[in-house]
Amino acid sequence: MDIKSLIRDIPDFPKPGILFRDITTLLRDPQGLKHTIQALANGCQGANFQPDLIIGMESRGFIFGPSLACELGAGFVPVRKPGKLPAAVYSAAYELEYGSDRLEMHQDAIAPGQRVLIVDDLIATGGTAQAAAQLVQQGGGQLVGFAFIIELLFLKGREQLGDVPVISLVQY
Repeated sequence: MDIKSLIRDIPDFPKPGILFRDITTLLRDPQGLKHTIQALANGCQGANFQPDLIIGMESRGFIFGPSLACELGAGFVPVRKPGKLPAAVYSAAYELEYGSDRLEMHQDAIAPGQRVLIVDDLIATGGTAQAAAQLVQQGGGQLVGFAFIIELLFLKGREQLGDVPVISLVQY
């Protein structure tokens, strides 16, 4: 199945000059969604990630992370924007094209030494993924890899992630 054919292009969103890769068309296709989760799981197994936990960033990482965790027999940890988690948190800042933001994770989400895989729908500049990696480090986890549905190669986000393995299913 061609995952790329299920992703819709929206020009000039969220601002002029940006071509947005919209996954809502992929999500509404039952076979496409199932194939995507299985392709991610196969890629992670092929890369020998063997995670104990999957981290998914708000909000689209919440879509793919739990399903992938079920496929791989791992737990799921949500990483959220500031102020959304009720217990003590670790925090990491990251830069955006138009400013900066922060991500947070519960301090008890990762036990020291647990193997952690970070999952999101898209890697662009790598800032969000890099911030999530900082949270894994703060929690004492072992980062085993990153998995993305889409990779925007021209933004070179992979280069921001160090020597940790990265898999992506669709590249633009």
